Amino acid sequence: MKYARAILKALALAVWTGTLIPVQAVAVALRSPLEGRVPMIYHRGVARIIGMKVVVIGDRSPARPTLFTVNHSSWLDITVIDTLMRICFVAKREVNSWPVFGLLARLQRTVFVERRAQRTAAHKDEMTERLNAGDSLVLFPEGTSSDGNHVLPFKSAFFALAETRIRDAALTVQPVSVAYTAIDGLPIGRDRRPELTWFGDMDLAPHLWGVLCLDRFTVTVQFHAPVTIESFSSRKELAAHCQAVVAKGLSDALSGRVHLPAPKRRLLARRAPQP
Repeated sequence: MKYARAILKALALAVWTGTLIPVQAVAVALRSPLEGRVPMIYHRGVARIIGMKVVVIGDRSPARPTLFTVNHSSWLDITVIDTLMRICFVAKREVNSWPVFGLLARLQRTVFVERRAQRTAAHKDEMTERLNAGDSLVLFPEGTSSDGNHVLPFKSAFFALAETRIRDAALTVQPVSVAYTAIDGLPIGRDRRPELTWFGDMDLAPHLWGVLCLDRFTVTVQFHAPVTIESFSSRKELAAHCQAVVAKGLSDALSGRVHLPAPKRRLLARRAPQP
C-alpha cells in the first residue's frame, strides 16, 4: 500500500513540477512580480502532495529585507520555509549542478556560495544587492546539514552580511528553528528522525523515496525575536546568539516543551495551493 502511495505521489510531483517550471521561467525572464509568488505556490503544492504539515510558532519579521538564520537538517527545509513566505535562499554552489533541484534553485533566484565559510565574503556584493532590492534571504549558517537532533555551530563568517546597512539602517536578523517532530501524528525520536532529515553521506534518491512512502508528517517552525548586529559587539557574538536561540527552539520542539494557545498557532496542512 505504501509503495503504491509513493508512486502516486511521485507522479503527482512530476506533473506539478513540470507544470510550474515553465510558469516560473517566464516570470523570471519577464521580471514579473509572480517570480516571488510562484515558488510559494509550488512548495505549498509539494507540501500537500507529500503529506507535510507545518506548525508555525511566533511571528515572522515584517521588515523587508530580513536575513533569516535557520538550522539545516534536510532538503525538505526548502519546502518548509517556502510554504511560509516569499524568500530567496543562500545555498552551497554544488546545488547549482544538481538535477532538477539545481534548476528549481536557479528559478527561485538562489544565491550560490562556496561551501567554505571563508569564501562567503566574496559573494557579499551579490547578496547585498538582493537585500537593497528588498529581497529577504534565508541563510543556513551551519554550512552543512545536521541530523536534526541538534544544531551545529554557526559560522561567524556567514554573518558578515549582517553588517550591511539597508537604507542607512541596520539589517534585521531573525533566528528560526525548524524541527521534524511527528510522523502520522506521533512524536518521533532519534531512531526515526533520519527518515526526514538528510545529512552526512546519505543518498538523495533513497531518502526521497522513503519520504514519499510516509503518509503524513509534521514540521514545527519557530520564529524567534529579531535582532540587529548593533546589539552585539561583533558578528561572532551575533552568530553565537543566533545559534543558542535556534538550538533552544529545536530542543523545545523535539521535547514537546513548546505549547501555545491554538489561535497563535498557524497550520499549513494539505492545503491546496493558493493563486
